[in-house]
Amino acid sequence: MHYMLTMLETAAAMSERDHPEKAEGYWGGWMAYAEAVRFSGVMVSGNGLQPPATATTLRIRNGQRHVEDGPFAETKEMIGGYFIIDVPDLDAALAWAARAPAALNGAVEIRPVLPPPPPAAA
Repeated sequence: MHYMLTMLETAAAMSERDHPEKAEGYWGGWMAYAEAVRFSGVMVSGNGLQPPATATTLRIRNGQRHVEDGPFAETKEMIGGYFIIDVPDLDAALAWAARAPAALNGAVEIRPVLPPPPPAAA
């Protein structure tokens, strides 16, 4: 079964990405985790994301398109990236989520991925 592990990081943790004295530790933890997921064979896909300030939010209201710079809402935790993993069950997904650096100071949201829709009738 496929699960999406959404990595939610605090602003303080995310700021370590570019901090001269902290970046090596930050990226080292993430690289070790990503390699473990990849080499285990459970990784389907995944990506880190640029900081929330680079986001653009789109809404359609009354047929009109509204575009805003930045994320939709101010939150204590921001999405730093995601992994799609293929594991037998939720317990296995929880085990992988517990190993993620984001679990230590933020959170990891675990969600089953919807199966693909059935093919259209001919």
